[in-house]
Amino acid sequence: MAKTILIVDDSESIREVVSFTLENAGYNIIVAIDGQDAIKHFDGQIIDLLLTDLHMPNMNGIELIREVRKINDYTRIPILFLTTESQRDKKMEAKDAGATGWIIKPFVPAKLLAAINKVMR
Repeated sequence: MAKTILIVDDSESIREVVSFTLENAGYNIIVAIDGQDAIKHFDGQIIDLLLTDLHMPNMNGIELIREVRKINDYTRIPILFLTTESQRDKKMEAKDAGATGWIIKPFVPAKLLAAINKVMR
């Protein structure tokens, strides 16, 4: 059975490119436009990985990670940040919030897939 990945990004073009890449690799995809939109998907359905942007309106990626980590069914879900940020302090903040890994935009599809395969159970 295909694994399900939730993509959260306020950029429609990024959502489309990432969705296309992951669907072609055999994953089921759910998309959300920001953290607030994403949180409604954590309702007991199976989500195997969260892939989120950092900078988004309403609820940013770090706030989203903190909220997801509070939900019993999702405390151990792998979470990857897909962002333009590369500063060490932001990486540490994301890690402290519960992020599993970090991917810098623009991304190379093969590296994105390799990172997902590395953290996916």
